Amino acid sequence: MKKINITIVTLLSLSLIYSSCDLDRFPETKFSEVDFWNTESDLMNAANRLYVILGQMSPYSPDNRADDNTGQNVNGVSSGNRTIPNTSDDWSRPYDMIFTANNILEKGVKAQVSDAVKNRYFGEARFFRAYAYFSLLQKFGGVPLVLKVLSINSPDLKMPRSDRQTIVQTIYDDLDFAATWAPTRAALASTQYGRITRSAALAFKARVALYEGTRAKFHNDGEWQTHLNIAVQAASAVMGQGHTLFPSYSGLFIQAGEGPANTENILVKIYGVNNTNVILGHNYSRDLENGRAAATRNLLREYLYTDGLPAFNTDNAPSAKRSAFFVNERDEASYNTIFENRDPRMAATVFMNGETAYKGIWTPTTSLGSRTAYATKKGFNIPDWTTTNAGTVDRILIRYAEVLLIYAEAKYELDGAISDADLNLTINALRARAGFGARLTNTFVTGNNLSMREEIRRERTVELALEGFRYDDLIRWKTAERVLPQTLLGAKFNATDWVGTNPSSLNLNADGVLIVEDAGKRSFTENRDYLYPIPFNEITLSDGNVIQNPNWK
Repeated sequence: MKKINITIVTLLSLSLIYSSCDLDRFPETKFSEVDFWNTESDLMNAANRLYVILGQMSPYSPDNRADDNTGQNVNGVSSGNRTIPNTSDDWSRPYDMIFTANNILEKGVKAQVSDAVKNRYFGEARFFRAYAYFSLLQKFGGVPLVLKVLSINSPDLKMPRSDRQTIVQTIYDDLDFAATWAPTRAALASTQYGRITRSAALAFKARVALYEGTRAKFHNDGEWQTHLNIAVQAASAVMGQGHTLFPSYSGLFIQAGEGPANTENILVKIYGVNNTNVILGHNYSRDLENGRAAATRNLLREYLYTDGLPAFNTDNAPSAKRSAFFVNERDEASYNTIFENRDPRMAATVFMNGETAYKGIWTPTTSLGSRTAYATKKGFNIPDWTTTNAGTVDRILIRYAEVLLIYAEAKYELDGAISDADLNLTINALRARAGFGARLTNTFVTGNNLSMREEIRRERTVELALEGFRYDDLIRWKTAERVLPQTLLGAKFNATDWVGTNPSSLNLNADGVLIVEDAGKRSFTENRDYLYPIPFNEITLSDGNVIQNPNWK
């Protein structure tokens, strides 16, 4: 039976202790100075609140903002049809985490413990503060930088936005502190699995640095080399911590991949205990059944064929050279044709016609919620599906495969080249784990007129498919203005496979492929949509010191 190593009952009770007024603008609730902040247990329990907020900021729910995945309805971000909100969890929840972290850092200094113990929990606080600021940075750019507890009358409640560079440096500083004082993966007690380790701090630093480096490079905004060097250094440090890839790609996302024995998992949000004893649960498998996550043909086009060649690039454009196994979409003889001779991760991500899925055998349809007629397999499992809101498989937030991909991309973008040795260490290791025999080498890329950048990006897209990275990747690569306004496509209709479906009820293109969202109804405004709009209330409550992002009205 699965064990909950960070006691969920404690976490949930602490969420009540720590609850406060509107944490967009108001300070964290105060503990009694006499009764708290004295022992290691006090510091640990205070830090536990951060893990609760982590679950709120990283819910076990699909990300439908990009072109790889659709929900039951049109996504406002994906389609370009959004307005400025009055309030938003995208702003308030990170600040909830930031204020909680600041409270620990300020109040915890009085604890009667060694510096090593104190700094471990201060490191957790600073990790989560960095986590929250990066979430804000990705969406809003520069934001108010709050590094202390604020009183109800503090003028800093109305502070303006700090610039992007200052926010990033603060994130790096916080993560460096966390990496210095957090236990290593090997030293972390199994009973504390789920808490921050040195690997988590370093891996997250690598994620931030890759994002900032590539964003600066492709948006022509800053010293991108500095960030990419940091990404390489941080990823390299993680690669020296003894992590390994889990043997099964599909097993990684279900019960088989849980627990400290799986060293691919660097940071997870713990759920559990099990579907008969649910202390903290999610609804992901039911979400898949109900079509709240449905892979698009746009995503499936990314997967290579068994000869190692593509048919489309990461921007959904036809590749310069196409695999001999590629079948023109108008000529697909069956629903399963698109799965033939492909990278095995494709069949691990989407159910084929005739496979057992959800309530029984999967038959192509749009009537059960999936607007694409593709049924997502990755992460689905029967125990989690059995009862609503009783899913207990942990949510993976950082895994070693991502670190390998960060290393490969940062190395290439720094030098405009990557060695075969580094490809074997990273991309080819991921392919081998998945049972995909085609290897990526410089000779193969040159001989087939491919782009190494495209192939590195492709590997990231398919390895991390439906894990919430695609939208942010399009933003940092500055390809969103090309990719997001494109038509979202689903499966190809044929009467034999689509039992009981009337084709007149479907919107099909000239090739008989399902049009899920037409390009004419999608948009991305280049000089506006690379940043989210700041909620009206945040501008008002700051007396106008917080300035709206460009071209949002």
